[in-house]
Amino acid sequence: MSKIVRVGVTFPPGLLKELDEMLGEMGYESRSKAVQDSVRALVSEHKWLQKQKGTKVGVLVMLYDHEVKGLDEALIDAQHEHADVIYSSMHIHLSERECLEAIAVKGEVEEIKRLVQGLKTKRGVKQVKLSIVP
Repeated sequence: MSKIVRVGVTFPPGLLKELDEMLGEMGYESRSKAVQDSVRALVSEHKWLQKQKGTKVGVLVMLYDHEVKGLDEALIDAQHEHADVIYSSMHIHLSERECLEAIAVKGEVEEIKRLVQGLKTKRGVKQVKLSIVP
């Protein structure tokens, strides 16, 4: 049996509440198991994306808090920097703070990955998902 390593993770209270509610609905017995499964999915998605090569088409969906100072400008700058792979975008106001952006992309997968990574790491971006059409 492999050794288990204990780590600490911090959560905003609202997200932790949502996690705990979901755990019961999904039948998880512990937060640890749910977090392990989530990390496995993240690692698997990253490995799959790393294997992609050539020209691809897809859509990037991003959820973010537009109240975070400087984020709107940073997102616009990032999109202009990668204009060669962005074909279209749609902006949706979900609430007073949250926005959803859907960005259609087409181009070299390495450039698309740089765009995704640049957006994911911005403070205030809550989630970025990329779906590539095979």
